[in-house]
Amino acid sequence: MLGYIFKRLLLMIPTLLGALTITFVVIQFVPGGPVEQLLAEARASQKGGDSDVYKAGRDSDAKQLAELKKLYGFDKPAHVRYFEMLGQFARFDLGKSFLQNKDVWTLIKEKLPVSISLGVWTFFISYLVSIPLGVAKAVREGTRFDALTTLVVLVGYAIPGFVLGVLLIVLFAGGTFLEWFPLRGLTSDDWDTLSWPARIADYFWHLTLPLICLVIGSFAVMTMLTKNTFVEEMRKQYVLVARAKGLSQRRVLYKHIFRNALIPLVTGFPAAFIGAFFAGSVLIETLFSLDGLGLLAYESVVRRDYPVVLGSLYLFTLIGLVVKLVSDLLYVVVDPRVQFGSVGK
Repeated sequence: MLGYIFKRLLLMIPTLLGALTITFVVIQFVPGGPVEQLLAEARASQKGGDSDVYKAGRDSDAKQLAELKKLYGFDKPAHVRYFEMLGQFARFDLGKSFLQNKDVWTLIKEKLPVSISLGVWTFFISYLVSIPLGVAKAVREGTRFDALTTLVVLVGYAIPGFVLGVLLIVLFAGGTFLEWFPLRGLTSDDWDTLSWPARIADYFWHLTLPLICLVIGSFAVMTMLTKNTFVEEMRKQYVLVARAKGLSQRRVLYKHIFRNALIPLVTGFPAAFIGAFFAGSVLIETLFSLDGLGLLAYESVVRRDYPVVLGSLYLFTLIGLVVKLVSDLLYVVVDPRVQFGSVGK
């Protein structure tokens, strides 16, 4: 087992290098950049003045361009910048944002509260609803309850989250009809003055509509996976033997079927958790004015803030690889028959 883990850790290095190298190379050919954007903003401000100022601004463009390239390190060859970036990432130094003049670590930590709130609650609500519902559907396969719940979860899956968000805002957030929920932020302006019970209520009051938009589409996949896994296990020979021995349906379900059926669900916990944590919807965050990691990544790409793009990519790729390793190791915990150490012998 230790040998397998060591091999997987070594394989993370070329994977990280591949992702960073491809992104770095693509960035070199993308038109525009932070330097060009700053110059464009300077020209736009100069155009608002008189012609002499604008002419002086044009004459100083070359000098400004050289200074900005030196400031951001673009005066160095691409291969030098590439190896400097790898050296920084090896020390877990993600660099500093070009446009916001902050460390990438600082920016990520500032956005974490929103991503934690959306990701953690989306994950737990999805699992707490989908697994019991999937088990109930498996036990009642072919009944009216099974057909009705399938219709409901598939309709929810078919509705895009941002479309549902617009509808909820119009109906319940003061868009046209009711004004039951706030439209922006995670807390109210007077949150610091509230008591702790009131703070908790205010927090969930702000989260209600965004969470509905995020979880409504996740029920279908998890519910149907749970149902199909349980149905498959219920049709196996060991279940028929257990029932022939006179065991009750409840005992067969929870003692024999439950553990085997939950293997694909339990091993998927880490990936699902991290996916919900870091993959918050950019559209949902924008719609409800929630400044999270998704919006940070989108804005950094649009504004060509390369340190944020590469630093976020490095961090998220590393976390994803570690989570994938943890998911594989969970197979051994849940099903002792799996032995990675014997692979290839």
